[in-house]
Amino acid sequence: MKRSGTLVLLFLFGTFVYSQVDTGSASVRLMFYNVENLFDTYDDPVKDDDEFLPAGLRRWNQTRYKKKLNSIYKTITAAGEWSPPALVGLCEIENRKVLEDLVLGTYLSNYRYGIIHEESPDERGIDVALIFRKDIVHILDYRTWIPAVKKADFKSRSVLYVKCEIFHDTLHLIINHWPSRRGGVLAGESLRNDIALMVRAAADSLITKSSGNSKIIITGDFNCTPDDPVIKTLIEPGHCLVNLTSDNSSIPGTYRYTGIWEQLDQIIVSEPLLSCAKGLYTGHQKFAIYKPDFLLRNDINYPGLTTYPTYRGYRYQGGFSDHLPVLLDLFVR
Repeated sequence: MKRSGTLVLLFLFGTFVYSQVDTGSASVRLMFYNVENLFDTYDDPVKDDDEFLPAGLRRWNQTRYKKKLNSIYKTITAAGEWSPPALVGLCEIENRKVLEDLVLGTYLSNYRYGIIHEESPDERGIDVALIFRKDIVHILDYRTWIPAVKKADFKSRSVLYVKCEIFHDTLHLIINHWPSRRGGVLAGESLRNDIALMVRAAADSLITKSSGNSKIIITGDFNCTPDDPVIKTLIEPGHCLVNLTSDNSSIPGTYRYTGIWEQLDQIIVSEPLLSCAKGLYTGHQKFAIYKPDFLLRNDINYPGLTTYPTYRGYRYQGGFSDHLPVLLDLFVR
């Protein structure tokens, strides 16, 4: 999005700040959002979607579905400030239809979003996806990955890789939704480790092929924190990857469980995005948790704020998601 003028007053993440902007400078915003079970209301016989049907445990119906779509649209639009983000990674979406309903059936249709989505082998039928502004982003290639060592019995979300061009520079996106820790912290650890090794190997390959110049963003819901050993395998010395995720915020995480905030949704970048002399670049301070008041509620069980979800357990709340989005601004030299 183009930003002109020399001095503007911004309402940024709940605070008014002054920002000096160079005339004609350009930037794009990337957003990642776990949207918490965006299912349609139709039965898919090959997926375990029964609880998200009108007769299912959650009494999921067209009224609730349309409210959910509008809630996601409002969040994406608000996160963009001047205009919606150019790149929006999503997880916990059921199929391409819900993405089409989102980008064509809401006011997002004004912004010509394209869709990248492939079905994954997840047993619940939830996938990762990317929607992108076709007036800003040109897609060069995309594919999905699953760990080769688990190919025969992999029942989780595949990783989405997208190669695109923005402002005549090439960007590699790797969008993740790693296995859940349901059943305890150790649940899914082996599979998360296999996926982490796969992602790191792919990033290393991209960096090697470009003589260390590849601009890579790895984002998603990792179902573990930045201090987790599995995440640290991605940013070991020599791998040219930096985790920009910071808890320097009044809301120190994107997901709250039993009164404790956890930073499960993260953004990791390759060093050329931080140090390049030309093209797309970003900085450590350009990462943010998007935490407007409308995405939060007072926690009835623990002191403080928590997310405003669509469901709390099986009780319908009518909210947005049980996760907060994360944002990253990219600029161009």
